[in-house]
Amino acid sequence: MHESPSDPWSSSIVVIHDHERYVRLSIQQIRWIMKSIGAWPRPRESSSPINKYVNALTNVICMGLVIFLFVPCVLFVVLEVEDTYSTLKFTGPLSFFTMVFMKYSSLILRRRDIRACIDYIKRDWMNTRRHDDRAIMIKSAEFSRRLVMICAFFTYGSAVFYHIAMPISTGKITEEGSNMTYRPLVYPVARAIIDTHRALISEIFICVQCVAGFVTQSINAAACSLTAVLAMHAYGRLEILMQWIVHLVDGRDDLSSNLDERLATIVEEHVRILRFISLTEKIIHEISLVEIIGCTLNICFLGYYVIMEWHIAEFANQVTYILLLTSFTFNIFIFCYIGELVADQCKRLSEISYMIDWHRLPGRKALAVILMIAMSNSSVKLTAGNIIDLSFSSFGDVIKTSVAYLNMLRTLTT
Repeated sequence: MHESPSDPWSSSIVVIHDHERYVRLSIQQIRWIMKSIGAWPRPRESSSPINKYVNALTNVICMGLVIFLFVPCVLFVVLEVEDTYSTLKFTGPLSFFTMVFMKYSSLILRRRDIRACIDYIKRDWMNTRRHDDRAIMIKSAEFSRRLVMICAFFTYGSAVFYHIAMPISTGKITEEGSNMTYRPLVYPVARAIIDTHRALISEIFICVQCVAGFVTQSINAAACSLTAVLAMHAYGRLEILMQWIVHLVDGRDDLSSNLDERLATIVEEHVRILRFISLTEKIIHEISLVEIIGCTLNICFLGYYVIMEWHIAEFANQVTYILLLTSFTFNIFIFCYIGELVADQCKRLSEISYMIDWHRLPGRKALAVILMIAMSNSSVKLTAGNIIDLSFSSFGDVIKTSVAYLNMLRTLTT
């Protein structure tokens, strides 16, 4: 990618690179996950009606599978479950389905904003040509990829154990007074809908529930991974901006030789980053609120199941509960961790803006730094529903609240 001589960004340090490769580094993993559930936004130039119909059909199938798990299980709990522990045991999965439905709806409704963020990422890679700046962005992109892989490992790993290992370890059940043998479902179905004790029907429902379970986990992974990728991209851009601010007074080979132009470029880039963070907040604030409330409840329920069944549960069940507990804890940790990173990065930007050698600027040009300091001091935070700041403090509150609910639940049921 070549520069014109009049381009203020041109320098001997600027290198030619394939920006598409780096775009893939940033978004390839979330594109795979989100495309599998029909939540990946279509390109602006794409107008094929076939793609629209396929995407809409995928959305309908995913929503239908979530409802397929939720409604029969609710009817089973209402019509057939009598003891308190069994009711509580199905309350956790039902609350998880509610979370998944709300997060998937949010991803679909925010598809245009997600597309805008992806376009931001592509333009940033196109316009980042200096080796050091690209190294910063690559480091942030690789870190977000690691977060996505860890999230996917726990998410899909727990799905494998919950939907495959647990039913296999339980084995088949033979009904008393008849020769009917069937494998119990992970999510029981009310007999008012269909009798799943018949072997063929039971096997069909197990297969469909397994597919539906992986869809729900894909939605869960997509929401968490998208948040990590967008937040870490903002983190990398803020790090680059800090490097520009450090070289505001003396300049740098790839920056303009004119002080006013350097200052204007820095302010323009800061405004651009703030818009990207604002757009990211718009996308994730509903998802993160659902995540915080839902994970608080689910960590409580899973802890309760582990305590109540530790001495009687099969090994596969114990591993499943631990994986699910780890998955929920890690998901909420990611939300809070990246929120903390972005907030700290904005504070660092404010400090660096204040600590530059502004006294060396000629004439009254030092007054222009006041604007930059004022912008840097603006509080930028990612929140859950504009109610809870995503931070380490919030993560600690979630864990403490879950433990408090767990103690209350044990007191009331024992």
